[in-house]
Amino acid sequence: MVSVMFVGHLGELPLAGASLATSLANVTGYSLLTGMASAMDTLCGQAYGARQYHLLGVYKQRAMVVLALACIPIAFVWACAGRILLLLGQDAAIAAEAGAYARWLLPSLAAYVPLQCHIRFLQTQSVVLPVTASSGATALLHLLVCWLLVFKAGMGSKGAALANAVSYGINLVILVIYVRVSSACKSTWSGFSGEAFKELRQFMALAMPSAMMICLEWWSFEILVLLSGLLPNPQLETSVLSICLNTGALLYMVPLGLCSSISTRVSNEIGAGQPRAAKQAFRVVMYMAFSEGLVISLTMFMLRNFWGYMYSNEQEVVTYIARMLPVLAISFFIDGLHSSLSGVLTGCGKQKIGAAVNLGAFYVVGIPMAVLLAFSLHLNGMGLWLGIVCGSIIKLLMLVFISCRIDWDEEAVKAKERVFSSSLPLA
Repeated sequence: MVSVMFVGHLGELPLAGASLATSLANVTGYSLLTGMASAMDTLCGQAYGARQYHLLGVYKQRAMVVLALACIPIAFVWACAGRILLLLGQDAAIAAEAGAYARWLLPSLAAYVPLQCHIRFLQTQSVVLPVTASSGATALLHLLVCWLLVFKAGMGSKGAALANAVSYGINLVILVIYVRVSSACKSTWSGFSGEAFKELRQFMALAMPSAMMICLEWWSFEILVLLSGLLPNPQLETSVLSICLNTGALLYMVPLGLCSSISTRVSNEIGAGQPRAAKQAFRVVMYMAFSEGLVISLTMFMLRNFWGYMYSNEQEVVTYIARMLPVLAISFFIDGLHSSLSGVLTGCGKQKIGAAVNLGAFYVVGIPMAVLLAFSLHLNGMGLWLGIVCGSIIKLLMLVFISCRIDWDEEAVKAKERVFSSSLPLA
């Protein structure tokens, strides 16, 4: 978000290009890698609950191997981003700017993959304070890194892209040092092992539906930015939609934290054979999601006339953002509820069901409705987001129905079978 903010003060065209490149990078890279890494939420969480601590280090290494292989096609797509966007019908000037930005994002992949794996490795053990401190320190440093590269070094938008790699690298180094020296990881990390290259197919069997569960939803929001480039006045529409998406990414961190927490609690409890505790955790997180959703939505509504100035000095952009934020507030509230429900499914290892729900909610309902409202009814960017809100409502209703029908005793049995079916000797 900070990188896009810095680029936004360079002008409307750099902002549109960086936003489009960020959307493409999210669609083809970050979302896929994040989704595949979330398989660790299930595997590591259940193994930790079952006290098979040695498996966590092995799962982390397997994840890094699989994700590193996935980076090969991702890098190729990013290198050709400018030409791909032109083929998708985007404005030539914006596509050229986006292509240059995407190429400077390539170094970030080298740090992003092991960083994601280390974060999951620690979170599933409920070791969260070191991750929080590391992320906080990195976020503060990112402001300085962006300022140095964008303005002092004169790199412009390219510097903002490169700053991502620098900050990811800083965060990774901090967590690597912590894992190596902390007594909290003594039983879960015993060094690199050749076991990391075994059972990769089994890991992929969970990693791919995990990726689809996250990607299908993430992609639907990124498609909004791509569609905005086809609207009248594409620079304005793309800039505004990208700001909305970045705002959503910022505010989504709170429900994402709840999602990670409930995934960890559910996986730990059913791995330990405590289905009643898992069910209680599910109830608690829904109350918390409802409460935080109300607070965030009301806050965004009250700040609607000022939020746009964080991204742009263009009055046209600021006014447009003010009109969009009430719709976004509703969207954030709904997203907070269904993200917690998604965490419950992840903790149980039901990613295939989650992926099917996202496919139906966003691609059968959400995106078609967005196209209808934006292009047929001429609501433009507002119509795009209203369509996705419709998809979010459908997803929430489906996940409520599925979650209420979970047999927690049966899930505890499945978790035990998953953990103890490993080819490694038991600890």
